[in-house]
Amino acid sequence: MKIALMDSGIGLLAATAAVRRLRPDADLVLSLDPDGMPWGPRTPEDLTGRALAVAEAAAAHRPDALIVGCNTATVHALTALRARLEPGLPVVGTVPAIKPAAAGGGPLAIWATPATTGSPYQRDLIENFADGVDVTEVPCWGLAEAVERADETAIDAAVAAAAELTPDDVTTVVLGCTHYELVAERIRAAVQGPGRPPLALHGSAGAVAAQALRRLGERPAPRAPASGTLTVLLSGREGALPTAALTYAEGRLLRHAAAARTAQ
Repeated sequence: MKIALMDSGIGLLAATAAVRRLRPDADLVLSLDPDGMPWGPRTPEDLTGRALAVAEAAAAHRPDALIVGCNTATVHALTALRARLEPGLPVVGTVPAIKPAAAGGGPLAIWATPATTGSPYQRDLIENFADGVDVTEVPCWGLAEAVERADETAIDAAVAAAAELTPDDVTTVVLGCTHYELVAERIRAAVQGPGRPPLALHGSAGAVAAQALRRLGERPAPRAPASGTLTVLLSGREGALPTAALTYAEGRLLRHAAAARTAQ
């Protein structure tokens, strides 16, 4: 089994690690776009063009499924990606985990990029899945970019600024950008109030990985042999994981798995 994941940068690491944990025997193809990143400021048409190019580079490696490991790309390019690649290649998008977060009651906050915060896309999700729940949309200025660079000072500043915009009574935070899952515990520490119940964080990586397996008719097998290979594409060129990826546990998991297979 071979599963491809795509994003402009390392936001796809969370979903990649989730796939690796569920199926350590799966071959992985990571298709990034360092030549075109960041995608967020691009027009929807331009972003869609970049996403299609990155997806087609991954598709050339004949994966069995493709995960769009980016909320912004899912919003703007998922329809075009599916029109281009399905039914031959199942395409799985990434949606903020608003539905399971709202099921626990509230109040909840949705941390997302400024472009996504307040967007019709996010408002529709809130209306459909969180009706009657107290929801605060929190724009996280610069957080995704800081995570991408592994800039510790900038991450701390962006997390602190978003935490200031998060009401004190929030019990649940939806991580509405895949980059944020890489710093989830730093977000928890910034939002968790003293003496309050443990803060619930809801990311999308686990659900996306599970959905990819379902689309393939496969089941999780976390105890399968760690025989899966790792291919990294950088704007279509074979390369290595960006150095910044190794700052995060998810990136180190992939590096260690690859090194262990090489040593066997």
